[in-house]
Amino acid sequence: SVSGTLRSRCANMERQIQVLGGCYEQVLFGYRLEERIGQRWTAVADFTHHAHAASLSAISANNRYVATGSKDETIQIYDMKKKVEHGALLHHNGTISCLEFYGPAHLLSGAEDGLICVWNTKKWECQKSIQAHKGHVSSLSIHPSGKLALSVGTDKTLRTWNLIEGRSAFIKNLKQNAHIVQWSPLGEKYIVVANNTADIYKLETASVIGSITNEKRISSVQFVTDCILAVAGDRKS
Repeated sequence: SVSGTLRSRCANMERQIQVLGGCYEQVLFGYRLEERIGQRWTAVADFTHHAHAASLSAISANNRYVATGSKDETIQIYDMKKKVEHGALLHHNGTISCLEFYGPAHLLSGAEDGLICVWNTKKWECQKSIQAHKGHVSSLSIHPSGKLALSVGTDKTLRTWNLIEGRSAFIKNLKQNAHIVQWSPLGEKYIVVANNTADIYKLETASVIGSITNEKRISSVQFVTDCILAVAGDRKS
């Protein structure tokens, strides 16, 4: 699996988590993890979808749709409610490197062409196309308020975007290329990952308040809460 996301819900006497993943074999798959009161979690295959003509490189989901990006330069939309392909979004030139839904109405995408696109998910139209980086867009993250976004690219910059006006708000030069950026759940902190080091910034001062160093390259991070962070590396950690 190259990427995945979790969706959860509780209903009456059972809990359910939707696990989504994409693989190098061009397939999107979904599993339901279900737990009934007093019983163990069980995994049930929910769907598989041959989404692309090349390996998957990015995935994001909201309550209904899954968006997948690929080296085939397309974004494919899958309707989890109807279990059908919903359509394709074509705008980028190059591998789709990052995707993130914000609520039910918007999707942001970044790619090797340096563009960040803001998509309206009601009509599935590109509302705004921003030349975000001189190199590839490696990662992006939307602030919980929906008013700001962060992105990092292969031009050694961290950029803050005003999503209300669709323009750059701040540019920070980095010592090396970062490949992950992510807001904390409350939006008071954010993390920037470059190679094997993760720096945690405070939004109010834009200064580093902590760092985590892994033995090998950090491949994934996730804020569990605003104060607890999960970090996965290329070695078991």
